[in-house]
Formats: sequence, C-alpha cells, structure tokens
Amino acid sequence: MSVLAAVGVPMAAPPDPGTTSAASLADWPAGADVTLTLNRIGRFDWDLDHGLMHLDRMAEEVFDLEPGRYAPTVEDIGGSRLPPTEGARLDAVISHAIKDHRPGYGSYIKIRRRDGELRWTHIQGHILRDAADRPYRIIGVVRDVSQELAQPPGPLTLESHHDQQSQMVEETTAALAYARTVQDVLDVLHGSRGLGRLGVVSLILGFVEGSHIRQVAEGHEGSIVPELELTRISDNYPLSEVVRTLSPRWIRSRREFAESYPSLWPHIAGLDVTSAAYLPLIAQGRPIGAIGLLFKGRRVFHPADRTLITALTSAVAQSVQRAKLYDQGRELAESLQRAMLPHSVPEIAGMRAAVSYRSSEEGRDIGGDWYDVIRLPGGRVAAVIGDVQGHDTHAAAVMGQLRIVLRAYAAEGLPASIVMVRASAFLRDLDTDRFATCLYAEADPASGRVGLVRAGHLDPLLWPPGGECHSYPVLGALPLGLGPLSAAAYPMTSLEMVPGETLLMFTDGLVERRGTDLEEGVRALAAAVPRGPEDLDELAAWLCRPTPGREGEGQDDAAMVLLRR
Repeated sequence: MSVLAAVGVPMAAPPDPGTTSAASLADWPAGADVTLTLNRIGRFDWDLDHGLMHLDRMAEEVFDLEPGRYAPTVEDIGGSRLPPTEGARLDAVISHAIKDHRPGYGSYIKIRRRDGELRWTHIQGHILRDAADRPYRIIGVVRDVSQELAQPPGPLTLESHHDQQSQMVEETTAALAYARTVQDVLDVLHGSRGLGRLGVVSLILGFVEGSHIRQVAEGHEGSIVPELELTRISDNYPLSEVVRTLSPRWIRSRREFAESYPSLWPHIAGLDVTSAAYLPLIAQGRPIGAIGLLFKGRRVFHPADRTLITALTSAVAQSVQRAKLYDQGRELAESLQRAMLPHSVPEIAGMRAAVSYRSSEEGRDIGGDWYDVIRLPGGRVAAVIGDVQGHDTHAAAVMGQLRIVLRAYAAEGLPASIVMVRASAFLRDLDTDRFATCLYAEADPASGRVGLVRAGHLDPLLWPPGGECHSYPVLGALPLGLGPLSAAAYPMTSLEMVPGETLLMFTDGLVERRGTDLEEGVRALAAAVPRGPEDLDELAAWLCRPTPGREGEGQDDAAMVLLRR
C-alpha cells in the first residue's frame, strides 16, 4: 500500500501523453530552486577563511534579515539572530563535526526574530576540506521548523527514544561547556531542544545556602512560588530530600507525587505532570544544589533513561560550580574596576561627552583600561582614554593612580604635551614594570579646536554629521613610562570640529578580533558607528556592548569616550 493511500489520499491515474498539454508538464519535475523555495528552505555559503557568509533570499527570510541591512559576516548574522547559548551550542556541534572529520552536521537551534520572538530553525551544513584536510568552507541549508516541532512527536521505538535522549545529553553537555555564568547554565537548560522534546514541562533548580535551599529557576521566568523560594533542607520537599540523601528521586505518577509531597503538590497540580526526576548536584564531593525535571507523557524511567539523566545532571553540577565561582570572581573584579573609574561625566557648555566601559569576560581578570572627562580652566575640557599593560590587580592599581595623577595635572591647566610628560615621569617613578598607552584630547567647545596627543595608543575615529566615520591620524609617541621626558617627545595634532561632529576615543579591547588584523577591527567599528543610536550615551553603550557571537572568545575589557560638538 502506498503512503498516500494509507492516509486516505486517492491516487490519480497516470497522465495520458496524448491528452496532457505541454504547459502542464513544462515545470515537472520541479527544479531545485522551486522545491527549496516552496518548502521554505534557504541556502548559505560560509567562507571559513574570511568569516564571510552568503545567504540567499529564502535564508534571509528564515533568519528574518532585511536584504542589504546586515554585514555578510558570521558575527553580524549570528550576533543579531542567535541568543548566546544557542550560538554556543551550534558552535559546539560544528566544532565536534570538524574535529571528528565528519562530512557535515545538523542541529536544531532557536533564532530571535526582529520582533523578539524565538523560533526553531534547523541548520544542516556540508564541510568542504582542502588537500591538507583543512576545513575552508561550509555549504548548507536552513529551514523554519517551528510548526514541525509544535506537533506532538510520533510513536518512537525504545531504541530510537534512547538515541534521541543520547543526542540531547550530548548537545546539552557540549553547550554547558561554554556556559560561563549561572544564567548561561539556566539558558542552556531552558533553551536546549532536547529537554522539551523529552517531555520536560518544567525545570526546577535550587542551590544550597547553609541549611536552606534557594530556588533560582522554576518553569519559566517569574514562576517561582514565593513561599518555596527559600526552604530548609530538613523540609519534606524533593529538592531537600535528594540533598539530604545524595540519591535521585524518581516519581512515576501524579498520585505518588501528591502522596509523597502534599505541601508541594498544590503548586504542581496545575501542570500536566505525569512523572518527575529529582537529582542532587554534587561537585567536589559535596552537594551544591538539586535539579528537578517534571515530565509530561512519561510514566516509566528505564535504566538507560536514568543513566542518561544522571549523566546530564553531573554535567550540570560541574557547570553550576564553575559558573558560581566565575560569577563571584567577575562581580568582585567588575566592582573593583568600576570603583576606580569616574562615576559621572561633567556637563559642558557647547559640547556633549559620553563614556562607556565593558569589563573583561575572563572572570577574575581585572583590566587596566580607563577613561576620564575633566573640566579645564577657561571653559575647556579634556578627554582621556588609556590602557595599562596587563590584566591583574597590579595593572588595576597602576591604572587608578595614573588616572588620578593625570587628572590633577590636567586640572592645573597645563598644556597637553606637559601633562603627558608628567604622567610618564610619574609612571616611571612608581618603580613598576608596567607601561600605559594613552590618548589625550584637549577641546575648546566655543571654537571647536581640539589638540590631540597620542602615547602608543590607537588613533581616534572622527564622524562628521551625515558623513562616513573614519580614522583620524594623530602624531604618535612612545607609551607612558617608556618615552623621553620632554614636551617635544609628545607632539600635538590639531583638529577643528564642526557642529554635530563626533570624536571617538577607545581602547584596543573594542576592536581586537582573534585571528584578524587590528586595522580590520577598527574599520568594523567605524562602519558600525553610523548604524548605532543617535543619542550619544546610547551610542557609547551600544558600541561598547559585548560582541554577539563571540561569547566563547574571552573578550577583553574595553573603554570608550565620545565627544560631540
């Protein structure tokens, strides 16, 4: 019996060549382009060597991209449409395929459309390699599968069911390896396709705090029951029980749930739950929390199911432990760094100033980047951007001292070259092995004249009103702490700013890209400026935001100062 007949579709008689018109056969069989378009399948071609990606029109529709309104780069396409955890999971899938020398890969991921809606998409790619077996190109297809995944899964054999579970654990574990923060871990668990396809209708996660358990996730955002947010380990709740016993708890029916945990059941009864699995999160031999998975449609946990779920929980525990330590170190480092930077920017008649700072993604690493905007005598203003060598507490300490000293010299009204000479002498007298790059701008808002002195730092960008943003060359000198102590060693470059013109000063953390030239990063920043918000403060924050799609690269700290006449 044919498939069509089995589902009740009547079979048509074969066409009679003598009675069928030429027009009805002209487009049969359909060409590849027609077939792909009608089935909403788009094509992509990814140049790995140059980071470029071409999308056809249907692929642009799947990703909800406006033609001509995005850069043909992986960073721009992926950064605008892939949530960080989905991007990390896809990156893990591709990396595994390349390392295992597989010919291709396939993965279900969520993309974020322009209206904020998340939609499931399937990506399939074929990896091309050169004679040295080096991957240089990926050609593939993308399709919108949101409707497909919205349908209830068909009947599965026990073997295929376990294969699906194994794939879920493998993909989720790979994504957890990229999770830096606790929120990243939660995003992976909520966003992973596997949990939903396994019938998980709600996820509960709690951390041990002394003699209590604090729930940090339940179901979807904002669904934590207030009276259950902080409970005692001695209470009769499944999270508490698995922490006390260090053993999993498998609940196989609604009745078992209600009888075992009567105080919890009223909060669960509203969910279409048929079973649940609660497991302790154990790291370094001690319980750090517990996780609960509530299932719909499942009533039996086979030994293979339990093994896979336990393996997933072990990966979650290690990721949570690592993420908590990362969060603590990051919070300490960021607090210390921000405490050393100015808390406000002075208002300047005739000129606007905006600043922004992005901390490093390396956890406890403390950067030496700093900025400052200083009132000068006569209504003038000075803007400073700098970077002390190194990423540690020593670099931060040197940065704090250097910023204060430079501010004091500038406030005296000394010429820009003399300010830099004295700052360099101070850094040399600190008896430290660190040097610092610095760009100093002294501006007169009334005339628009700006004097620039550059000590080993990057040239600024200049953005004229209605024009293209471009690099503005400034005479250079050696970094502070290295150059000779004379005003002649720090020459000044003059600039006349017209009304509406913007000067952008930044540190290298904003333009460095792993595997690419620094100048390429500067050009990318200049190209991004006209696409940003019009408001100066919003533009500074937008340009200094973490770069989407680069969450696994450990982005450096970065600082920026904008001056607009």
